[in-house]
Amino acid sequence: PAPAGLPGDPDPEEALSDDSSRHGGRVRGFPHERGNWATHVYLPYIAQEEFLELLELLVSRARTYVPSLAAMEEFHLSLSQCVVLRYHWIEPFVRSLRERLAAFHRFFCVADQVKVYTNQNKTRTFIGLEVSAGHFQLLELVSEVDGVLEEFDLPTFYKDPSFHISLAWCVGDLSGRLEGQCLRELQDIVDGFEESAFLLRIQWEQIRCKSGNKYFSFPLR
Repeated sequence: PAPAGLPGDPDPEEALSDDSSRHGGRVRGFPHERGNWATHVYLPYIAQEEFLELLELLVSRARTYVPSLAAMEEFHLSLSQCVVLRYHWIEPFVRSLRERLAAFHRFFCVADQVKVYTNQNKTRTFIGLEVSAGHFQLLELVSEVDGVLEEFDLPTFYKDPSFHISLAWCVGDLSGRLEGQCLRELQDIVDGFEESAFLLRIQWEQIRCKSGNKYFSFPLR
């Protein structure tokens, strides 16, 4: 899910309801509790106009199979799961991240393989662009992020991650409708898009951490 759509605690003094109608029918991965801040580490991707043109083509085609698909409004590549931090852990957590990530340089990866994903509890389905080059550098970053998560006894990232940028989502497990013929058609659109070779070769310049309504940036060297 996009960082802006993650369940969070925008104010430690404010109690939020779990009314799913307020956020497109999405269901929290864990119950909201006062003082718990949903936290996520990721690489942000700033979409160019050409990327949005490609996105529109892909979503338009995919909606012929799943009309309820919604295009993402923000784009990123996850380096962690969404985990829960207590408010007083945020500062030391961010400080530890900054120390571990300080030595990393900017790098490129290629995200050009269309793939269908579901979240762990099968309440949402996503269409994403999977990374086909740059996997090693991403694993190095995840290793450092995992080290911080372990310091705070939090769940680490998936053992064999499929790094990707989510493009669109819908409520429920509708992967069966999107895989097969639909997926082949979407890949054909990506392969045939005039700017795709340049557009989907991405240089990562910073890492971000979102905790509730707080954002922290870690520039790559």
